[in-house]
Amino acid sequence: MKNRYLLLFLLFAAVFASCSKKIVNPHEVTNKVYANQTDSLIAVIKQETPATLTDSLGAAISSEFIGTVNFNLRKPNYVIIHYTAQDSLAQTVKTFTLVRTQVSAHYVVGKDGKVVHMLNDYLRAYHAGVSKWGNVTDMNSCSIGIEIDNNGREPFNPKQMNSVLLLLAQLKRAYNIPAANFVGHGDIAPPRKPDPGKYFPWMLLAQKGFGYWPDVVQSPAPEGFDSTTALRLIGYDTRDLPAAITAFKRHFVQTDEMPVLTPCDLDVLYNVYRKY
Repeated sequence: MKNRYLLLFLLFAAVFASCSKKIVNPHEVTNKVYANQTDSLIAVIKQETPATLTDSLGAAISSEFIGTVNFNLRKPNYVIIHYTAQDSLAQTVKTFTLVRTQVSAHYVVGKDGKVVHMLNDYLRAYHAGVSKWGNVTDMNSCSIGIEIDNNGREPFNPKQMNSVLLLLAQLKRAYNIPAANFVGHGDIAPPRKPDPGKYFPWMLLAQKGFGYWPDVVQSPAPEGFDSTTALRLIGYDTRDLPAAITAFKRHFVQTDEMPVLTPCDLDVLYNVYRKY
């Protein structure tokens, strides 16, 4: 009988050990795809192909590749903040690991403060889409995208924002990103996107050196103040002026999103644009 129980115990232990070995990283497959794609990019960087040029008569122009000793990686110069508009951190991670979605970000911050780093900071994520800020028309190529787990209809909780602030401080320090270059998705794509939305605490960020915020005591906008030019100098794309006004108010006013500037809004705009 003892031998029978011993045999059953050993069998159970073997089955348990076998099952435990099967527990793997749920993102093992997508991590492997990430590694393969970065290997492909490394191969491209290593190419030393001289320019192939011909003159107007079709004759080859002499060329060769000679490597310079003075170079570095191109670094990000902007941080674009988004809300996920999804139900959870896990859902967003899944969205960013499906090829068919063609969207991604460098970081995702969960409601519990967890930070998921999904792409090397020097690589180009698909987070900004069709956008424009100042004269920059390809924001994906010069920015880091941060997605915050939020559906757009709720405040951002303190634990989550603490992680966001720590992350922003690290990025600002690492890449020497100017304070003015921390903006929202809605700022760079006014006709299309509202995120991170009217509940995002931009004032808190500005107090920490990430972006700007109106002063408590403001000088009134002067007579004849050109609000459209002011919006454009801040960075907004004013080709769709009502959308640009709404985006500005969502960021810097946060009391209404009407596409018109009240006298108080004009004072805020005048105060903010003088900081840029």
